[in-house]
Amino acid sequence: MAKKRMMPAINMALEEEMSRNSKVILYGEDAGISLLGQTTGLQEKFGKDRVRDTPICENIMTGMAVGAAAAGYRPICHLLYGNFIYTGFDSIANQAAKLKYMTGGQVKLPIVYMAVIGGGRSASAQHSDIPYPALMNLGGIKIVVPSNSRTAKGLLKSAIRDENPVFYLTAASGGKPEEVPDDEEFLLPIGKAECIREGSDVTIISIGSMTIKAIQASQELENNGISVDLIDLLSLLPIDEETIINSVIKTGKVVIVDEARDVCSAASHIAAIISDKAFEYLRAPIKRITVQDVAIPYAPILENSVIPDVKDIINTVNLLISSRS
Repeated sequence: MAKKRMMPAINMALEEEMSRNSKVILYGEDAGISLLGQTTGLQEKFGKDRVRDTPICENIMTGMAVGAAAAGYRPICHLLYGNFIYTGFDSIANQAAKLKYMTGGQVKLPIVYMAVIGGGRSASAQHSDIPYPALMNLGGIKIVVPSNSRTAKGLLKSAIRDENPVFYLTAASGGKPEEVPDDEEFLLPIGKAECIREGSDVTIISIGSMTIKAIQASQELENNGISVDLIDLLSLLPIDEETIINSVIKTGKVVIVDEARDVCSAASHIAAIISDKAFEYLRAPIKRITVQDVAIPYAPILENSVIPDVKDIINTVNLLISSRS
């Protein structure tokens, strides 16, 4: 077990799964030259037949994945940035998400669509979106959002072995180096959240890169006598309702941190689940911390002002704790 950042951990998972199964193929924008580091060295090891650079034409790329999967391969479509999912949406929404149902299960589509999502990099409006709200309503797909190097490896390996289309969405920053298991059978189940801090005063539910900020906020809150039950959601489809509800029953107060815009966000969906299934346990309104309803700015000072930060989480929790039980 060695410490790795997220991109090297992703690279490890890809190399292991491509070595394990010759039907796993990887293609996409800069898959060969590895602009962000996820695919470094893979084209040299597995050859250009299995690791291919493609033209910048996302709808063809997403459609290729459907055809390759239907023919018996396990394609990994490297879309680079989350915004590029939008330009490949036709094949995703009308083919990948629906063919299994339309063929009565005769066609299986073991596809991984992978992309970097979110801000914090001064990558500007067209490279910083959170696309999962647009994906969550499709049906027929799965969505995972790892928060660190360990979960990045375990969830990617599970996604590659899954028999359904899986969107594998990660932050570009990758966070701090963390211990990543060397075990080639290290898998994390899709659809299962992790409770990474146990507490009794308030539940914080975080998604992806927001988990890093939630951990920092939880530590500061703990230092001030507030006990936090912190859930790293990891999977948006399917979503781990049991872990969410059990935490709400324990604390009665909930803060959801989501880097998406608020309208039709994952945070809104989680709030609806809690309202439907645990309303009687709530002792205060559910609070959502989301991105402001604007395009992500290029300038760092403006970008930081629209994306949730540690202070936003702390202030929201303090407000919630001070409310009447």
